[in-house]
Amino acid sequence: MQGTLIGGLIVGILFGFLLQRTRMCFNSAFRDLRYFKDNWLWKQGLMAIAVETIGFQAMAAMGVIKLHPSAFIPAAQIVGGFAFGMGMVLAGGCASGVTYRIGEGNVTAIIAATFYAISAAAARAGKLKGLTGLFGKPITVTMTNPGVYAAQDGKVAPTVANLFGLNPWVVSIVFAAIILAYLFFTKTSQRKAPMHWAIAGVLVGLVGMLAYWSQQTYSLGITGGWINLFTATMTEAPYNWIGMEVFGIIIGSFISAAIFKEFKIRFPKDPKSYVFAVIGGLLMGWGAGVAGGCNIGHFLSGIPHLAISSILASIFFILGNWFMYWLVYGRN
Repeated sequence: MQGTLIGGLIVGILFGFLLQRTRMCFNSAFRDLRYFKDNWLWKQGLMAIAVETIGFQAMAAMGVIKLHPSAFIPAAQIVGGFAFGMGMVLAGGCASGVTYRIGEGNVTAIIAATFYAISAAAARAGKLKGLTGLFGKPITVTMTNPGVYAAQDGKVAPTVANLFGLNPWVVSIVFAAIILAYLFFTKTSQRKAPMHWAIAGVLVGLVGMLAYWSQQTYSLGITGGWINLFTATMTEAPYNWIGMEVFGIIIGSFISAAIFKEFKIRFPKDPKSYVFAVIGGLLMGWGAGVAGGCNIGHFLSGIPHLAISSILASIFFILGNWFMYWLVYGRN
């Protein structure tokens, strides 16, 4: 299954099914934590990160994969991350939230995803590529012995471990232990949910590990998949693993929604919702294209690497989310 289209499709179907059942949307997770003092989805996401932190490290140590932390371009992660965070509030969901809601029949999610794909493709390889390049070139760490990291001429994107010359196992264990202490020794919000947050987080983390094994070059992602689906559909470019993963997310979500009788074509009554979906999709796509990833590529899949780029981008995803929610909804 490694690196094949069918591998991406299978991973996507599993991920989409889980996203729909667990309601894992990081727009909601970030917003709820700040404005509603609800940490259910936040803890769910952190549990997945804890599982992946140890899981990725173990897979790399066994030679199953090489770790590929995302490129570190500080200005890109700050500006792009903030734009993405603002966009997901207007779009009504993060990259994964918008994608799985298509499988539920949400019309604004279809609109947001369409403009997400267009602007992300423009930022990565289209008309806006020149603007993206103005944010600078990647900053790397030179390692004599890269070990578990995938290196090019000895150069690796910086992580907490390789930047400070620390043993990646030690850093990973300490980081995961801190997360687990927070998860199980702090109060958790109560809500009716199809699946307990801890179980959901573990399952998503395991799918993330499966994705890394299948794709080899990285774990779960969304932005590259939408770009591939857009370009391959519009041109003669071939479909790839991550494109099939995103397609699989929609299928998996539809299967889950159909099984549990939650599929319904939904047209918002407020015309403003459609405008927000367009603007939000454009901001998300451009932001993710510039930042080198979305909430899945950086927050869910990148932080387990303890990649400096993903930590920085995630901080600005959250700040952008909080700012836009306050601007549109929270001032009253």
